[in-house]
Amino acid sequence: MTEPAPTTPARWARFTRFSVRPLLVALDVAAIAVGIVVLELVVGGLGFDSPTVKTLSFGAFFLIGLWSGGLYRSRLSLSALDDLPALAGRALAAAALSAVAQIAWAELTSTVYDVNWSYLGGATIVTVAVILFRAVGYSVVRRMRAHRMVAHRTLILGAGRVGNQVAEVLRAHPEYGLHPIGFLDADPPETEQPRILPVLGGPEAFSRVLLQGGVRTVVVAFSSMKESQMVSLIRTCDRLSCELFVVPRLFELHQVESSMDNAWGFPLVRLRRATYRSQAWAMKRAMDILVSGFTIVLLAPVLALISLAVRLDGKGDILFRQERVGVDGHHFQLLKFRSLRPATEMESQTKWNIGDDPRVTRVGRFLRSTSLDELPQLYNILRGDMSLVGPRPERPHFVSQFQSLYPSYDARHRVPSGLTGWAQVHGLRGDTSIADRARFDNYYIENWSLWLDMKIILRTFSSVLRGAGR
Repeated sequence: MTEPAPTTPARWARFTRFSVRPLLVALDVAAIAVGIVVLELVVGGLGFDSPTVKTLSFGAFFLIGLWSGGLYRSRLSLSALDDLPALAGRALAAAALSAVAQIAWAELTSTVYDVNWSYLGGATIVTVAVILFRAVGYSVVRRMRAHRMVAHRTLILGAGRVGNQVAEVLRAHPEYGLHPIGFLDADPPETEQPRILPVLGGPEAFSRVLLQGGVRTVVVAFSSMKESQMVSLIRTCDRLSCELFVVPRLFELHQVESSMDNAWGFPLVRLRRATYRSQAWAMKRAMDILVSGFTIVLLAPVLALISLAVRLDGKGDILFRQERVGVDGHHFQLLKFRSLRPATEMESQTKWNIGDDPRVTRVGRFLRSTSLDELPQLYNILRGDMSLVGPRPERPHFVSQFQSLYPSYDARHRVPSGLTGWAQVHGLRGDTSIADRARFDNYYIENWSLWLDMKIILRTFSSVLRGAGR
């Protein structure tokens, strides 16, 4: 049995959802405002070259440095002293960048740049205010956690000795904000002392416990489950709002780095937030809409000529529609220009490789070699069935086969399928290894970034220009 539904007061629901990031941003902005107000009262002056404006410029660079340095990320252990070296370093970098930017502006406007020491005073006031405000903010957050006003329900994978120790620490120290509700283990080992939390089931109960138990955090301790089984469970969290922590092997010897968390002496590695839940993913979808829509309009004459050529070269519809499996197992109709003479519906759904099929038309052979037959999928992208970059979608008949043969194949469906992908730009298309494709696709999902998408698009263009089509 899982514990009752979460007891976090409703008035704190928004706070627990977005964690400490909005609070830290607000505190830092307030610190910059305080620095500007104090400087204005002491020095005064307006205009672009005034110390007040220069301090505002410093503040903007400071915020960017804090964001890029991960100082707004959610952390279990919050300490202004721990942040002090990073805050001081980024303050110095922001001061230097602000000075360089102002000198460059002076050169562009043919004015003389005069170093104003009041500006450095304003930067110092802002830095001190940021440290003090964060110290107060951290204290408030720790107090809220200690009083269970912020308590993320936590499931522990592994009911052995280490799992029990983690559970005891989290229960004894609520200031970390994690409220353990139970264990999950396939074969819970015998322990010298009775467990302080119930074992809620094995791997098959994972999704149910996460959803019904309102779990927000999963801590992976040492378990009797196989590593491949653990990987599958962890990937289940990718489509749910769960944060993941892992107790590293040989944790007694593990040095806690600045990017890691710790809970009362236990080092915890926070796994990267799932690709589909990252803030940058919205930018990816916006890019899909803009690029696909613009390309359809730009290539309208080309699409019309290809349609005419396909119609004159053979019988059948101009477009070929085929059922494919996309994100979360969703089925959709993938569009292509028809490149071979009509086949039966059953054959098109179950025949694997038709690259050497004698029914491929002359136009179809050209379209395949140049990948122009894929252009109608721009409409699939615009509609939201697909993305510009992602794992290539497969037919349901083969998906059911590959899922049973390759354990990691189903994990490809955590994100929308793509017109091109990481596997394709490495030559894994047509009659190539399915295991390799799944490995490359899952690598793409785990390491996704907008720049990785751009790299894949550029390499795809290069392959098309070299005629490396099917």
